[in-house]
Amino acid sequence: MFAALRSVCSIVARVRLFLVAAKPSDAVTSGFLPAAGRLGLDVVLLTDRPDEHARALERSAGPARPGSGAEPWILPCDVRDTGALIGRIAGLRAPDAIFTNSGGLGVQTALAADYFGVPGQDWRACLRARDTLLMRRRLTHTGAEKVAALEVGPGPVPAHLRYPVVLKTDEGAATLADDPEQVARRRAEVSGRLICEEYLPGTPRTLETLGDGEVTWLLGGFRVRVSAPPFFIRERLTWDPLPPGGQRDRIGAALGDLGVSFGAGHTEFIDDGRGGATLVGAAGRLIGDHCDFLLASLLGIDLFEAVLRVHLGQRLPDGPPPARGHAVAEYVVAGQAGVLRAAPPAGPMGGAEPGVELGYWPLRQIGERIAVTRSRVDYLGVITAVGPDLAAAERSVAAARSAGGWAVT
Repeated sequence: MFAALRSVCSIVARVRLFLVAAKPSDAVTSGFLPAAGRLGLDVVLLTDRPDEHARALERSAGPARPGSGAEPWILPCDVRDTGALIGRIAGLRAPDAIFTNSGGLGVQTALAADYFGVPGQDWRACLRARDTLLMRRRLTHTGAEKVAALEVGPGPVPAHLRYPVVLKTDEGAATLADDPEQVARRRAEVSGRLICEEYLPGTPRTLETLGDGEVTWLLGGFRVRVSAPPFFIRERLTWDPLPPGGQRDRIGAALGDLGVSFGAGHTEFIDDGRGGATLVGAAGRLIGDHCDFLLASLLGIDLFEAVLRVHLGQRLPDGPPPARGHAVAEYVVAGQAGVLRAAPPAGPMGGAEPGVELGYWPLRQIGERIAVTRSRVDYLGVITAVGPDLAAAERSVAAARSAGGWAVT
């Protein structure tokens, strides 16, 4: 399907892509930079962590993680400041595309893209997706959903809360609270905003999308297993796309109400088990933690190139490719605080059942200090498996977990 688009690359050869990033990620280092190299793009990487990105690129060279394919020009920039970002870009050759795969930098990048007149997301949609209160108010206004949410400030806990409630921080950590004392205690622990939201019972799921502003691909999604209350830590993702109609249409309509129609999208929602589906959050990026590579493998396409092509102004074909096979991603979570002393090497793992591609992808490096926070910060890495049979993929992951190799002391 994408073969027809490859010929367009000659038209955009050596165009300049500004890639906006905070901390390094596999998606940038081993996904988008190689894709930019294949497309022949001139890449400028704007980041507030230039040294970390340089080290990540050095680590990426090797058989387990191929090099970038396009050596980016790494420039320091306060990427969280829209004015600083626009000013930095304005001092260089005019951009042909400005892109980020960070949900936290979506608004700044969208505003910069709009300023320079290149394709990008609607900054209002980015802000609605990023801010829980704005998202809830928008969906209530359109009638798509009605989920109670408010910000808990200093002082007495609001008396009208209906328990249990979910407490969310700016960093994305979520906990369940059963009474006002637990809310007050969490408020005292958090330095930033604390959002209190109606608890939604059911099964967490994801919907992965890619849009060009007119055509939106519903790529599929994962069923999510989370830790026991009061925390909501992802433990496992299992490929389980929704069938057409019903819940998928409701989530798609809610995303339309938010204005989410351009670029990659990672949406989380709750399946209530009775045919209902309610948004938990939407991010203008690919699913993370190496599950973006898993998604690309399932679809049999170069997903990173597809995302960059959209930001270069190219249109998507009318329909997405169907997924092939089954997949599982299981997180390795730190059980205690300390220093990560040992972990399996990054890349393909042995011991997989026939037909299964098994791999381990570190999210923390050897020597890093681990502080148990009961959030995604505790992840040491993720084991992924993809193959024609779900049971075989699950057994392969279980074997990798049993083999061990992680040590935090």
